[in-house]
Amino acid sequence: MAFYLIDVLRKLLYLTVVIMKKSKIWNWLPAVLTMAVIFWFSSQPADNLPIFGWADALVKKSGHALGYAILTYWYWYALGMDKRKRWLAWLFAILYALTDEFHQSFVAGRHPSIWDVLIFDNLGILLSLWLANKYIKQKRPA
Repeated sequence: MAFYLIDVLRKLLYLTVVIMKKSKIWNWLPAVLTMAVIFWFSSQPADNLPIFGWADALVKKSGHALGYAILTYWYWYALGMDKRKRWLAWLFAILYALTDEFHQSFVAGRHPSIWDVLIFDNLGILLSLWLANKYIKQKRPA
């Protein structure tokens, strides 16, 4: 399993490098910074995380959706906001979410959850792409 994941990550890195060569490198900086913030949050041991009482699950799952919505927007921005590349922004975000969940398996008191990726992260990703596309359509003259 670990070797398969490493191979997938290697291929993703190669694809990312190829795409970055075709676009402006600085356009990727917001996405990279957002990835670092997500990594930092997921590196926190469970004992260091705040507890929000009755709203704990709501706040934390909303954080998943918001974090990946922001990341997806920056991916699409780096890809030139090209409508044909929305699926690629979605793919990058899903793959990063999967690697982030895998990373959490090494953090004390945390555990990976495919449901976080499939439901909450994906919800944020899709909402981001939908809202950004809707905004772009409104800005274009008729």
